[in-house]
Amino acid sequence: MKPFLLTLLAGALLSACATPPDPSPKAAPQGEYVLDPAHASVVWSLSHAGLSQYTARFDKISGALDFDPEAPENSRVDIVIDPLSVHTGLPEFDTTIATDSKYLDAENHPEIRFTSTSIQVTGENTGLITGDLTLRGVTKPVTLKTTFNGVGKSFGHPGETLGFSAQGEFLRSDFGLDYLISLGNIGDKITLRIETEFNEAQ
Repeated sequence: MKPFLLTLLAGALLSACATPPDPSPKAAPQGEYVLDPAHASVVWSLSHAGLSQYTARFDKISGALDFDPEAPENSRVDIVIDPLSVHTGLPEFDTTIATDSKYLDAENHPEIRFTSTSIQVTGENTGLITGDLTLRGVTKPVTLKTTFNGVGKSFGHPGETLGFSAQGEFLRSDFGLDYLISLGNIGDKITLRIETEFNEAQ
């Protein structure tokens, strides 16, 4: 059998044998986890002339999670985003947004960081994570509405993997990103949609 057919067959068998993730946080091992950059995305959007939600993302994300399954409110998360990795689908515009002083000004502010300061459990697998968002050298609190998707196995990783989805909002003007807001056609409110997987530290 040809190698690529063997690969496809192996993948199919692995998928068929895969165990669905356990949605209970208490099923997760306590301890340190590392963000899997291959399975993480931070997508942001804002109003464009009231006609659409202009949407882009960041491609380079790193971070760590200290998870307490018995008391999730005691967990902590720290995420770092490279502003140079902004991705709009237009390479020249990516460079403008990343480097221009009217936008992310990455030369003077080479990282975007979110560090949790408190967690409020709101349901069996939901919570509000409040943390300090540092953007363009300004630090402000931001709250993320978060769902624990489950604990399970991610192929290629020997330990357990935790999955989360989150949403949040903030005003870009709070961080000095007020370019074009005064014209009234480019939105101030940034909406975040986040998907992450954290692999158990080895």
